[in-house]
Amino acid sequence: MKLSSMEKHHYIDNIHEFLKSQQIHDMNNYIQHGKTTTYTHCFMVSYYSYLVSLRLPMKFDTRSIARGAFLHDFYLYDWHIPDQSHKLHGFVHPKFALMNARKYFLLNSIEIDIIQSHMWPLTITKYPRCREAL
Repeated sequence: MKLSSMEKHHYIDNIHEFLKSQQIHDMNNYIQHGKTTTYTHCFMVSYYSYLVSLRLPMKFDTRSIARGAFLHDFYLYDWHIPDQSHKLHGFVHPKFALMNARKYFLLNSIEIDIIQSHMWPLTITKYPRCREAL
């Protein structure tokens, strides 16, 4: 399943601001899983979340999905290196991702919900509050 050329154009328009950001490209310095960088991981989660949201029969805020998914792991540290600040990475990294996202970009409430709730149910109190975050 792929985006059409028009859908790709709209997708890139939604994340264009991020692609110009050095902080976003800094995610290339961190490995997410295996040999995949956090940047590649976030890009792929964003792309496929956007794609699925277009194919489902419900209406979604697809712009917010593309943006929130791209920023969901914008925590900017190597979680493989032990450090007290992110000792429980799975539980705390959404907080760091949201803090960084707010520092560099203007976010709407849906994007905030996507970022802070993406590890639910690990983050028990940060559950998805909108369909886009699910």
